[in-house]
Amino acid sequence: MRIVTLLARHGTDKYGDAVAAMDALFARQMPDADRELLIVDTALPESHVEALGPGRALIGASNSHWEFSAWDRGLRHLGKRLDGFDFVHLATSAFGALYTRYLDRFDTGMLALLQGRAAAVGHLDYYNETVTICGRSLRSWLRCSFVFLPPVELKLLGSLVGVADPSAFFSGNPQQPFRADAPLSKTYRDNIIGWLTGSGTGQSVQWHSRFELTAETLALFEAKTLAILNEQMLSSRLRAQGCALVDAIWLATRPGQLRAGRLLGEIPSWRVQLTQRDVDPAPKTLLGADDAN
Repeated sequence: MRIVTLLARHGTDKYGDAVAAMDALFARQMPDADRELLIVDTALPESHVEALGPGRALIGASNSHWEFSAWDRGLRHLGKRLDGFDFVHLATSAFGALYTRYLDRFDTGMLALLQGRAAAVGHLDYYNETVTICGRSLRSWLRCSFVFLPPVELKLLGSLVGVADPSAFFSGNPQQPFRADAPLSKTYRDNIIGWLTGSGTGQSVQWHSRFELTAETLALFEAKTLAILNEQMLSSRLRAQGCALVDAIWLATRPGQLRAGRLLGEIPSWRVQLTQRDVDPAPKTLLGADDAN
């Protein structure tokens, strides 16, 4: 199985051990993978290209859209070589922050269940209520810090930046950071403000880097919000092109099917996946929810 990791970072002041931690994870859990590593650093000029050894390189990228513009740069760098990989592994240097239990479940046996299929696998997150983003209903999405998907799905997307222009969203006022006519539902606005600056989204989980929203931090708020929009729109865009979103913990319990001579079969809805997880399952009441993605 051939895998290329596109590891997006912004220098090494934060998460300086990310490359070593990523190497250790692959050595421990996927030693049989034929893996390449491309580090895409948005603190370096886009002209920077540095070989680090066989199958390893460091390149620079624009930080205009954080990891999403970094990954676009990485895909351009790979060019036609992209078709030679079974999976593209999108990751950020912060992949080991916040909830990490799902990382322990990745191995090549689990990924083999999705090989050749239109599916992306990572950690599925969800909101308590459906939100609306740019006219799209959304409730669940893949966390983008650690995702595997086939090259063809990335080629169909064209770009990982789905929301490029911030002017439609932000007011410039830290007291009311969103424009009155921003294409975001009130629930979504409340979730973003709560996640970045408050106590979270009502699920007893808090972001590790939350901050007070002031005139001084407004630019950070807008940039981070844009990254969240791109993360969640990526899931919506993948679904729209027929790519299934798969929870890693749910998928990790399926390899026994192959040993029994059975294929994975149809991938169930995100609600079924999360309620069937063998650790940290979502409440069964989730199955009675609306049909939003």
